[in-house]
Amino acid sequence: MRILLVKPSPRLGTIRGLQSFQFLEPLELGYLAAAAPAGHDIRVADLRRAQFPEHSFRYTLRRFRPDLVGFTGYTHEVSAIRRLARLTREDCPAARVVVGGHHATVAPADFDGAEIDAVVRGEGCAPFRALVECIARGEELDGVPHVRIPRTGRGAEELPRYPDPATLPTPRRDLWPVRAYRSVWLAERGRPYQSLFPPVSTVRTSYGCRMQCTFCVVPFLSGGRHLGRPVEQVADEIAALAADHVYFVDDENFLDEEHALALADALAARGVRKRYFAWTRATTVLRSPEILKRWREIGLDAAFLGFEFISDRELRAVRKGGTVAANEQALDRLRALGIAVHAAFMLTPESSAEDFARLRAYVRALPPVQCSFTICTPSPGTPDYQALDGRFWIDNPHDLHDCMHPLTPTSLPLREFSRLYAEQVIEGIALTPARIERRPLLPPDILRLFVASRRYAHGYQKLYEDYPRELWD
Repeated sequence: MRILLVKPSPRLGTIRGLQSFQFLEPLELGYLAAAAPAGHDIRVADLRRAQFPEHSFRYTLRRFRPDLVGFTGYTHEVSAIRRLARLTREDCPAARVVVGGHHATVAPADFDGAEIDAVVRGEGCAPFRALVECIARGEELDGVPHVRIPRTGRGAEELPRYPDPATLPTPRRDLWPVRAYRSVWLAERGRPYQSLFPPVSTVRTSYGCRMQCTFCVVPFLSGGRHLGRPVEQVADEIAALAADHVYFVDDENFLDEEHALALADALAARGVRKRYFAWTRATTVLRSPEILKRWREIGLDAAFLGFEFISDRELRAVRKGGTVAANEQALDRLRALGIAVHAAFMLTPESSAEDFARLRAYVRALPPVQCSFTICTPSPGTPDYQALDGRFWIDNPHDLHDCMHPLTPTSLPLREFSRLYAEQVIEGIALTPARIERRPLLPPDILRLFVASRRYAHGYQKLYEDYPRELWD
């Protein structure tokens, strides 16, 4: 069969601006391609790389004539996926259309429609392989585990749990140009003229999380478990990468101390010399500093640290399991090890001008860090999201569910909220280590940084224009 795997292009300016700084591989499609039975002709269409995504997609459909088209996407991409599925029906009416991803897992009914044949819930590798086998044999898709059939609503009634991570294949990266994917790269006391936007490969060493943050769907999907992939398998995958920089996409890299240390030792034993970016928590950093020290020795340059809020009261409200003091101590400990920090903060739709000012003052007092700012937006599938039912102020909240658009009414006029939000983002850009240290940059990186900063800020400055005009003021 001819199989086309598709990642849609984002519509929102906030996401496009973020991609100017961080444009990561379609790793989920690489996993699906690796899981499919041998002998099929598989292609990946990453529409984020296309100047005219819809035109590019239809051109591919007409030239490739796929028998099976698979889509993946987040909540804010639901409408885009459904439109692409309808185009598939028009251009390749005989093709089977399958949808998976985070939103398909927690809200499969949102893909009920004649344009879609099957919705995969949970980890897609095993269900996708079974679907390919069924279609190749000309069989109906009813009865495949973790698959919902939109026309009947049957199948996958229960939320699936993560499978044994040892069953995951090594993703196929031969289906896209590896050097097309880059990320702004953090480093404390980096070298002069060090590449700021190197080619980056993404790797998953584990999945799941033991924490219970109320806005996050991961604990519900994983059943509160953190599961590591086999160490030797992950080490072999990293060793074989063409890219020198590795961005880990785990929910939290170092929760399992034994697994994290074993992986570091396995990489060292293989003589792997790469640079790493990982996700961690303040509680992990303070509980297990030897893990971060060991990873720093083998190439950990930077870590994501979720500060979220700047008061203990707000942190308790979302069951973050930490304190402001712990966040600050973890930041100091990481920087003392020579590990740069991406500090992530949250606002809420109810944030006032005083709340913005308080956050701005707090961030200004931080040492050099990379900052990001989102709106505390519960994921579909969480109790917090269910509690929002009826309070959305737009007809289709999914279209703006990127964690940067407020989905419920703002206390400030929306245009004013957008202005203050953009000012905070712009100040955060100025706080990165490379800027504070006045590190000499390569001329192409200077131009790329200027363009990326403008696009990123513009997405926030014009955020209010994504809403109906009557809500702006």
